[in-house]
Amino acid sequence: MSHATTDAAPQPAGNANLLLVLLKARTFIALIVVFAFFAFAAPNFLSSANMVIMSKHVALNAFLAIGMTFVIISGGIDLSVGSIVGLCGMVAGWLMLHGIDPGFGWTMHFNTIEICLIVMAVGAFIGAINGFLITKLNVAPFIATLGTLYVCRGAAMLFSDGRTFPNLTGNPEYGSHTFRLIGAGSFLGLPISIWMLIAVAVVAAYISRRTPLGRYIYAVGGNERGAALSGVKVNQIKMFVYMFSGLCAALVGLIISSQLVAAHPATGQTFELNAIAAAVLGGTSMSGGRGRIGGTIVGAFVIGVLSDGLVMMGVSSFWQTVIKGLVIIAAVVVDQAQQKLQARVALQAEAALGK
Repeated sequence: MSHATTDAAPQPAGNANLLLVLLKARTFIALIVVFAFFAFAAPNFLSSANMVIMSKHVALNAFLAIGMTFVIISGGIDLSVGSIVGLCGMVAGWLMLHGIDPGFGWTMHFNTIEICLIVMAVGAFIGAINGFLITKLNVAPFIATLGTLYVCRGAAMLFSDGRTFPNLTGNPEYGSHTFRLIGAGSFLGLPISIWMLIAVAVVAAYISRRTPLGRYIYAVGGNERGAALSGVKVNQIKMFVYMFSGLCAALVGLIISSQLVAAHPATGQTFELNAIAAAVLGGTSMSGGRGRIGGTIVGAFVIGVLSDGLVMMGVSSFWQTVIKGLVIIAAVVVDQAQQKLQARVALQAEAALGK
Protein backbone atom coordinates (compact mmCIF):
# COMPACT_ATOMS: atom_id res chain seq x y z
CA MET A 1 0.00 0.00 0.00
CA SER A 2 2.77 2.40 0.86
CA HIS A 3 4.42 1.74 -2.51
CA ALA A 4 1.17 2.53 -4.37
CA THR A 5 0.84 5.82 -2.53
CA THR A 6 4.42 6.79 -3.37
CA ASP A 7 3.94 6.02 -7.07
CA ALA A 8 0.76 8.08 -7.25
CA ALA A 9 2.18 11.10 -5.44
CA PRO A 10 4.26 12.55 -8.31
CA GLN A 11 1.21 12.68 -10.62
CA PRO A 12 -0.04 16.17 -9.57
CA ALA A 13 3.50 17.52 -9.62
CA GLY A 14 3.99 16.12 -13.12
CA ASN A 15 0.80 17.82 -14.32
CA ALA A 16 1.88 21.08 -12.70
CA ASN A 17 5.29 20.88 -14.39
CA LEU A 18 3.68 20.26 -17.78
CA LEU A 19 1.34 23.24 -17.28
CA LEU A 20 4.32 25.35 -16.22
CA VAL A 21 6.19 24.45 -19.42
CA LEU A 22 3.14 25.45 -21.50
CA LEU A 23 2.83 28.74 -19.63
CA LYS A 24 6.51 29.54 -20.19
CA ALA A 25 6.08 28.87 -23.91
CA ARG A 26 2.83 30.85 -24.09
CA THR A 27 4.23 33.67 -26.27
CA PHE A 28 5.59 31.29 -28.88
CA ILE A 29 2.34 29.30 -28.84
CA ALA A 30 0.37 32.54 -29.21
CA LEU A 31 2.53 33.54 -32.21
CA ILE A 32 1.86 30.21 -33.93
CA VAL A 33 -1.89 30.45 -33.27
CA VAL A 34 -2.16 34.07 -34.45
CA PHE A 35 -0.02 33.46 -37.54
CA ALA A 36 -1.99 30.34 -38.49
CA PHE A 37 -5.32 32.14 -38.01
CA PHE A 38 -4.45 35.07 -40.26
CA ALA A 39 -2.84 32.76 -42.83
CA PHE A 40 -6.32 31.31 -43.40
CA ALA A 41 -8.51 34.31 -42.59
CA ALA A 42 -6.66 37.22 -44.23
CA PRO A 43 -6.20 37.33 -48.03
CA ASN A 44 -2.60 37.56 -49.26
CA PHE A 45 -1.31 37.37 -45.69
CA LEU A 46 1.43 34.91 -46.70
CA SER A 47 2.50 36.85 -49.78
CA SER A 48 6.18 37.80 -49.93
CA ALA A 49 5.32 41.51 -50.20
CA ASN A 50 3.25 41.38 -47.02
CA MET A 51 5.95 39.43 -45.18
CA VAL A 52 8.49 42.15 -45.99
CA ILE A 53 6.15 44.95 -44.90
CA MET A 54 5.20 43.10 -41.72
CA SER A 55 8.83 42.41 -40.85
CA LYS A 56 9.55 46.15 -41.08
CA HIS A 57 6.61 46.91 -38.78
CA VAL A 58 7.74 44.26 -36.32
CA ALA A 59 11.28 45.67 -36.34
CA LEU A 60 10.08 49.13 -35.31
CA ASN A 61 8.16 47.75 -32.35
CA ALA A 62 10.95 45.32 -31.45
CA PHE A 63 13.56 48.11 -31.18
CA LEU A 64 11.42 49.96 -28.66
CA ALA A 65 10.45 46.76 -26.85
CA ILE A 66 14.10 45.73 -26.36
CA GLY A 67 14.88 49.05 -24.68
CA MET A 68 11.63 48.85 -22.71
CA THR A 69 12.53 45.35 -21.51
CA PHE A 70 15.72 46.60 -19.86
CA VAL A 71 13.79 49.44 -18.23
CA ILE A 72 11.01 47.19 -16.90
CA ILE A 73 13.47 44.53 -15.66
CA SER A 74 15.18 47.26 -13.64
CA GLY A 75 11.84 48.11 -12.02
CA GLY A 76 10.96 51.19 -14.09
CA ILE A 77 8.82 52.25 -17.02
CA ASP A 78 9.47 54.55 -19.99
CA LEU A 79 6.44 56.32 -21.44
CA SER A 80 8.54 58.78 -23.46
CA VAL A 81 9.85 56.47 -26.20
CA GLY A 82 7.09 57.31 -28.70
CA SER A 83 7.75 61.03 -28.36
CA ILE A 84 11.51 60.46 -28.62
CA VAL A 85 10.82 58.69 -31.93
CA GLY A 86 8.97 61.77 -33.23
CA LEU A 87 11.57 64.24 -31.95
CA CYS A 88 14.54 62.29 -33.32
CA GLY A 89 12.86 62.01 -36.71
CA MET A 90 12.46 65.80 -36.75
CA VAL A 91 16.09 66.27 -35.72
CA ALA A 92 17.16 64.07 -38.65
CA GLY A 93 14.91 66.05 -41.00
CA TRP A 94 16.27 69.39 -39.78
CA LEU A 95 19.89 68.28 -40.16
CA MET A 96 19.26 67.09 -43.72
CA LEU A 97 17.32 70.14 -44.88
CA HIS A 98 18.92 72.96 -42.90
CA GLY A 99 22.09 71.72 -41.23
CA ILE A 100 23.38 73.70 -38.24
CA ASP A 101 24.17 77.40 -38.33
CA PRO A 102 26.81 78.12 -35.65
CA GLY A 103 26.41 81.87 -36.20
CA PHE A 104 29.60 82.63 -38.15
CA GLY A 105 28.00 83.18 -41.52
CA TRP A 106 28.30 79.57 -42.68
CA THR A 107 26.24 76.40 -42.22
CA MET A 108 27.40 72.95 -41.18
CA HIS A 109 25.99 70.10 -43.26
CA PHE A 110 26.34 66.41 -42.42
CA ASN A 111 26.59 63.09 -44.19
CA THR A 112 24.34 60.12 -43.40
CA ILE A 113 26.61 58.56 -40.77
CA GLU A 114 27.04 61.88 -38.95
CA ILE A 115 23.28 62.48 -38.98
CA CYS A 116 22.69 59.03 -37.52
CA LEU A 117 25.28 59.55 -34.78
CA ILE A 118 23.84 62.95 -33.82
CA VAL A 119 20.29 61.61 -33.70
CA MET A 120 21.35 58.60 -31.63
CA ALA A 121 23.16 60.94 -29.25
CA VAL A 122 19.96 63.01 -28.91
CA GLY A 123 17.96 59.89 -28.03
CA ALA A 124 20.53 58.75 -25.47
CA PHE A 125 20.66 62.27 -23.99
CA ILE A 126 16.88 62.34 -23.48
CA GLY A 127 17.18 58.93 -21.84
CA ALA A 128 19.87 60.39 -19.59
CA ILE A 129 17.47 63.18 -18.61
CA ASN A 130 14.91 60.53 -17.63
CA GLY A 131 17.59 58.74 -15.62
CA PHE A 132 18.64 61.97 -13.89
CA LEU A 133 15.07 62.83 -12.90
CA ILE A 134 14.56 59.34 -11.48
CA THR A 135 17.89 58.80 -9.73
CA LYS A 136 18.92 62.27 -8.60
CA LEU A 137 15.59 64.07 -8.13
CA ASN A 138 13.70 60.93 -6.96
CA VAL A 139 10.84 61.45 -9.41
CA ALA A 140 8.75 58.32 -9.94
CA PRO A 141 9.55 56.72 -13.34
CA PHE A 142 5.93 56.96 -14.47
CA ILE A 143 5.76 60.71 -13.76
CA ALA A 144 9.28 61.50 -15.01
CA THR A 145 8.81 59.79 -18.38
CA LEU A 146 5.25 61.10 -18.73
CA GLY A 147 6.63 64.62 -18.39
CA THR A 148 9.37 63.88 -20.90
CA LEU A 149 6.71 62.51 -23.26
CA TYR A 150 5.00 65.92 -23.36
CA VAL A 151 8.26 67.89 -23.54
CA CYS A 152 9.62 65.86 -26.47
CA ARG A 153 6.32 65.93 -28.36
CA GLY A 154 6.12 69.70 -27.93
CA ALA A 155 9.75 70.12 -28.98
CA ALA A 156 9.08 68.05 -32.11
CA MET A 157 6.18 70.38 -32.96
CA LEU A 158 8.34 73.46 -32.40
CA PHE A 159 10.91 72.28 -34.96
CA SER A 160 8.53 73.03 -37.83
CA ASP A 161 5.47 74.65 -36.22
CA GLY A 162 3.74 71.28 -36.49
CA ARG A 163 4.48 70.82 -40.20
CA THR A 164 6.21 67.93 -41.97
CA PHE A 165 9.80 67.99 -43.18
CA PRO A 166 9.31 66.60 -46.72
CA ASN A 167 11.63 65.23 -49.40
CA LEU A 168 14.40 63.90 -47.19
CA THR A 169 16.26 62.53 -50.19
CA GLY A 170 19.54 64.08 -49.09
CA ASN A 171 22.23 65.84 -51.07
CA PRO A 172 25.12 64.02 -52.80
CA GLU A 173 27.30 67.08 -52.21
CA TYR A 174 27.07 66.56 -48.44
CA GLY A 175 26.96 62.76 -48.51
CA SER A 176 23.43 62.57 -47.09
CA HIS A 177 21.84 61.03 -50.19
CA THR A 178 22.29 57.52 -48.75
CA PHE A 179 19.95 58.27 -45.84
CA ARG A 180 17.04 56.54 -47.58
CA LEU A 181 18.91 53.22 -47.56
CA ILE A 182 18.31 52.93 -43.81
CA GLY A 183 14.60 52.39 -44.31
CA ALA A 184 14.38 51.27 -47.94
CA GLY A 185 17.64 49.42 -48.57
CA SER A 186 18.22 45.68 -48.28
CA PHE A 187 21.15 43.31 -47.89
CA LEU A 188 21.09 39.59 -48.76
CA GLY A 189 17.35 39.82 -49.30
CA LEU A 190 16.58 41.32 -45.88
CA PRO A 191 15.73 44.99 -45.19
CA ILE A 192 18.53 47.01 -43.58
CA SER A 193 16.24 47.69 -40.61
CA ILE A 194 16.02 43.94 -39.92
CA TRP A 195 19.82 43.65 -39.90
CA MET A 196 19.93 46.59 -37.50
CA LEU A 197 17.39 44.85 -35.27
CA ILE A 198 19.40 41.63 -35.29
CA ALA A 199 22.52 43.55 -34.24
CA VAL A 200 20.73 45.38 -31.41
CA ALA A 201 18.99 42.19 -30.25
CA VAL A 202 22.27 40.23 -30.16
CA VAL A 203 24.01 42.98 -28.19
CA ALA A 204 21.09 43.32 -25.76
CA ALA A 205 20.84 39.55 -25.26
CA TYR A 206 24.60 39.32 -24.66
CA ILE A 207 24.47 42.15 -22.12
CA SER A 208 21.51 40.64 -20.27
CA ARG A 209 22.79 37.05 -20.12
CA ARG A 210 26.59 37.22 -20.25
CA THR A 211 27.80 40.38 -18.52
CA PRO A 212 27.90 41.72 -14.96
CA LEU A 213 25.89 44.72 -16.20
CA GLY A 214 23.04 42.41 -17.17
CA ARG A 215 23.11 40.67 -13.79
CA TYR A 216 23.05 44.04 -12.06
CA ILE A 217 19.98 45.11 -14.07
CA TYR A 218 18.12 42.00 -12.88
CA ALA A 219 19.36 42.51 -9.34
CA VAL A 220 18.15 46.13 -9.21
CA GLY A 221 14.71 45.13 -10.45
CA GLY A 222 14.45 42.13 -8.17
CA ASN A 223 15.57 43.85 -4.96
CA GLU A 224 16.93 47.37 -5.30
CA ARG A 225 17.91 47.76 -1.66
CA GLY A 226 19.58 44.37 -1.58
CA ALA A 227 21.48 45.19 -4.78
CA ALA A 228 22.67 48.49 -3.30
CA LEU A 229 23.86 46.74 -0.12
CA SER A 230 25.75 44.26 -2.31
CA GLY A 231 27.73 47.08 -3.89
CA VAL A 232 25.74 47.53 -7.10
CA LYS A 233 25.75 51.15 -8.30
CA VAL A 234 21.97 51.35 -8.65
CA ASN A 235 21.83 54.89 -10.03
CA GLN A 236 24.31 54.10 -12.80
CA ILE A 237 22.36 50.99 -13.77
CA LYS A 238 19.13 52.98 -14.00
CA MET A 239 20.87 55.68 -16.00
CA PHE A 240 22.11 53.05 -18.46
CA VAL A 241 18.71 51.41 -19.07
CA TYR A 242 16.98 54.73 -19.77
CA MET A 243 19.78 55.87 -22.07
CA PHE A 244 19.61 52.55 -23.91
CA SER A 245 15.84 52.91 -24.25
CA GLY A 246 16.29 56.44 -25.66
CA LEU A 247 18.92 55.15 -28.10
CA CYS A 248 16.54 52.44 -29.37
CA ALA A 249 13.81 55.08 -29.84
CA ALA A 250 16.24 57.26 -31.82
CA LEU A 251 16.94 54.34 -34.17
CA VAL A 252 13.21 53.96 -34.79
CA GLY A 253 12.95 57.70 -35.55
CA LEU A 254 15.75 57.36 -38.11
CA ILE A 255 14.20 54.31 -39.76
CA ILE A 256 10.71 55.80 -40.06
CA SER A 257 11.90 59.14 -41.46
CA SER A 258 14.05 57.22 -43.93
CA GLN A 259 11.19 54.92 -44.99
CA LEU A 260 8.78 57.81 -45.49
CA VAL A 261 11.45 60.18 -46.86
CA ALA A 262 9.80 62.69 -44.53
CA ALA A 263 9.58 63.54 -40.85
CA HIS A 264 6.39 64.44 -39.01
CA PRO A 265 6.26 65.61 -35.38
CA ALA A 266 3.31 63.32 -34.56
CA THR A 267 5.27 60.19 -35.51
CA GLY A 268 5.48 57.62 -32.72
CA GLN A 269 2.20 58.34 -30.96
CA THR A 270 1.17 55.36 -28.75
CA PHE A 271 4.34 53.47 -29.78
CA GLU A 272 5.21 53.16 -26.09
CA LEU A 273 2.06 51.10 -25.50
CA ASN A 274 3.00 48.58 -28.20
CA ALA A 275 6.52 48.34 -26.74
CA ILE A 276 5.18 47.65 -23.25
CA ALA A 277 2.72 45.12 -24.67
CA ALA A 278 5.50 43.25 -26.53
CA ALA A 279 7.69 43.13 -23.42
CA VAL A 280 4.85 41.89 -21.20
CA LEU A 281 3.77 39.31 -23.79
CA GLY A 282 7.37 38.12 -23.92
CA GLY A 283 7.35 37.33 -20.21
CA THR A 284 8.85 40.49 -18.74
CA SER A 285 7.41 41.05 -15.28
CA MET A 286 6.01 44.53 -14.60
CA SER A 287 7.25 44.18 -11.01
CA GLY A 288 10.83 43.96 -12.29
CA GLY A 289 13.62 41.43 -12.01
CA ARG A 290 12.44 39.04 -14.72
CA GLY A 291 12.41 39.03 -18.52
CA ARG A 292 14.27 37.89 -21.63
CA ILE A 293 15.19 39.67 -24.83
CA GLY A 294 14.26 36.61 -26.89
CA GLY A 295 10.79 36.54 -25.35
CA THR A 296 10.37 40.23 -26.10
CA ILE A 297 11.24 39.70 -29.77
CA VAL A 298 8.59 36.97 -30.01
CA GLY A 299 6.14 39.29 -28.22
CA ALA A 300 6.88 42.00 -30.81
CA PHE A 301 6.10 39.50 -33.56
CA VAL A 302 2.78 38.66 -31.89
CA ILE A 303 1.81 42.35 -31.73
CA GLY A 304 3.02 42.95 -35.30
CA VAL A 305 1.23 39.94 -36.79
CA LEU A 306 -1.93 40.79 -34.85
CA SER A 307 -1.91 44.43 -36.00
CA ASP A 308 -1.20 43.72 -39.66
CA GLY A 309 -3.57 40.77 -39.78
CA LEU A 310 -6.46 42.79 -38.36
CA VAL A 311 -5.78 45.55 -40.90
CA MET A 312 -5.78 43.07 -43.77
CA MET A 313 -9.10 41.65 -42.53
CA GLY A 314 -10.58 45.15 -42.55
CA VAL A 315 -11.18 45.25 -38.79
CA SER A 316 -11.94 48.74 -37.47
CA SER A 317 -9.04 50.57 -35.81
CA PHE A 318 -11.26 51.00 -32.75
CA TRP A 319 -11.67 47.24 -32.41
CA GLN A 320 -7.94 46.80 -32.98
CA THR A 321 -7.29 48.95 -29.91
CA VAL A 322 -9.78 46.94 -27.87
CA ILE A 323 -8.20 43.64 -28.94
CA LYS A 324 -4.68 44.84 -28.11
CA GLY A 325 -5.88 45.91 -24.66
CA LEU A 326 -7.43 42.51 -24.05
CA VAL A 327 -4.24 40.79 -25.16
CA ILE A 328 -2.18 42.85 -22.68
CA ILE A 329 -4.59 42.07 -19.83
CA ALA A 330 -4.55 38.37 -20.71
CA ALA A 331 -0.73 38.39 -20.79
CA VAL A 332 -0.51 39.90 -17.30
CA VAL A 333 -3.10 37.45 -15.92
CA VAL A 334 -1.24 34.48 -17.38
CA ASP A 335 2.07 35.84 -16.05
CA GLN A 336 0.61 36.03 -12.54
CA ALA A 337 -0.69 32.46 -12.89
CA GLN A 338 2.78 31.32 -13.96
CA GLN A 339 4.41 32.92 -10.91
CA LYS A 340 1.92 31.30 -8.54
CA LEU A 341 2.36 27.90 -10.19
CA GLN A 342 6.15 28.23 -10.04
CA ALA A 343 5.95 28.96 -6.31
CA ARG A 344 3.67 25.96 -5.77
CA VAL A 345 5.95 23.60 -7.73
CA ALA A 346 8.97 24.87 -5.78
CA LEU A 347 7.18 24.17 -2.48
CA GLN A 348 6.24 20.69 -3.67
CA ALA A 349 9.86 20.02 -4.64
CA GLU A 350 11.09 21.18 -1.23
CA ALA A 351 8.52 19.00 0.51
CA ALA A 352 9.59 15.99 -1.58
CA LEU A 353 13.24 16.59 -0.70
CA GLY A 354 12.31 16.93 2.95
CA LYS A 355 10.75 13.47 2.91
